[in-house]
Amino acid sequence: MNVLVLGAGEIGYLLSSKLIQRNYNITILELDEQKVKRASDTLDANVIFGNATNFSLLKKLKIHSFDIIAAVTNNDEINILASLIAKKSGVKTAITRVRNPEYIAKDFILNNLEYSPDLIIHPEKETAKVISRLVKTSFATDFFDLEDGRIKIVGLRLDQYFEHYNVKLIHLAPLLQNLPMRILAINRSLKTIIPKGDDYLKKGDQIFVIFESKYTSPVLDFFGKKDIKVNNAMIIGGGLVGEYTALELEDKINVKIIENEPSKLKLLAENLKKSLIIQGDGTDQELLLEENINEMDEFIAVSGDDETNIITSMLARQLKVPRTITLLKKMEYLRITHSIGLDTVVSKQIITVNAIRQFIHRRTYATFAEIPGIDGIVSEMIAKKNTKLVKNQLKDINLPENVIFGAVVKSDNSIEISTGTTRIEPGDKVIVFYKPEVQREIEKMF
Repeated sequence: MNVLVLGAGEIGYLLSSKLIQRNYNITILELDEQKVKRASDTLDANVIFGNATNFSLLKKLKIHSFDIIAAVTNNDEINILASLIAKKSGVKTAITRVRNPEYIAKDFILNNLEYSPDLIIHPEKETAKVISRLVKTSFATDFFDLEDGRIKIVGLRLDQYFEHYNVKLIHLAPLLQNLPMRILAINRSLKTIIPKGDDYLKKGDQIFVIFESKYTSPVLDFFGKKDIKVNNAMIIGGGLVGEYTALELEDKINVKIIENEPSKLKLLAENLKKSLIIQGDGTDQELLLEENINEMDEFIAVSGDDETNIITSMLARQLKVPRTITLLKKMEYLRITHSIGLDTVVSKQIITVNAIRQFIHRRTYATFAEIPGIDGIVSEMIAKKNTKLVKNQLKDINLPENVIFGAVVKSDNSIEISTGTTRIEPGDKVIVFYKPEVQREIEKMF
């Protein structure tokens, strides 16, 4: 499949790298020479210096021959115009990144054009929605709702309240006879472990568990967790992510948002109705204490600077805030954040690229998500006839390493948390957790 990616910034670069792993043929168009050099040096892609709306250049690239165009530059108007040119030229699928909220309004004229983009994505709004959902689940480091909320995958950090350390997982089975759940992964010391029966849990592990939503309370009880009601949240950073997060939360809880830049403060004052807006430096400990950080249930660091977000989150932890949510841009930071004491980490790039990849792969995946900070992917895939998966018990199938089946949604819409005796039928939806290097093997199985 041929894909034209417009923009080699944070999102365009990550999207290209992930699609290359799937053997897609990638062409990247970028106007920044440094970004062109980085992409050329590190990606197996055709990287071209040029303007994404240069029609002569697009014709020279034979734009009509591409299956997909992903316009993800930092300029909304360039993305929109390039997508319209692509659709008019015969490209089947156009994906457009925007930052201006007007461009995603239901009555925006772009939505009614013959050659409108197939997917318009707003990374900052998508990130704010993820943060809002996390605030509602105070017990979790990560959180995924599947099948209209009937199935949950949650990340949990094990602490002193868990009672079954150093017990092999196979020996935990008798305790879980009436509690259908499965541990999909263990994140320990920067290493992602797909667990087997001989593995065990250690204090400080981050685990990912799948279960039916109706069992949320007993699952939390088993792992020594409580879903604490969140009443107060402090947000550091009044950019788009901070503003949209406050908008998502301010009708439900008390929100304080700290920002130092006058232009952003003006916009916050215009757009927020109930949030308390404070001018100041989020790294100023005296300011945080004056604003009663010790009374906060959540601390959300979403400034435009990774180092500021890390430092303020660590400061909040030191000041006994129950949980921090930290926004990071630099991919190299994601793998170390849990080891330095951060609770929950979100990545705008990963959230956006997950949404784009799920849209691209929508005929293969019902759900697709890569989890920030760990070496793992969650997919919900549909089993087809005449594959080795169907009819056999899972224990009799020769599965590749680094894959675990989490749950099966049957044709009658019932849910089965997977065990060795689970049988998959054609048309069943199967939730799978696996490491990225086995993705192609997994797809072949379905």
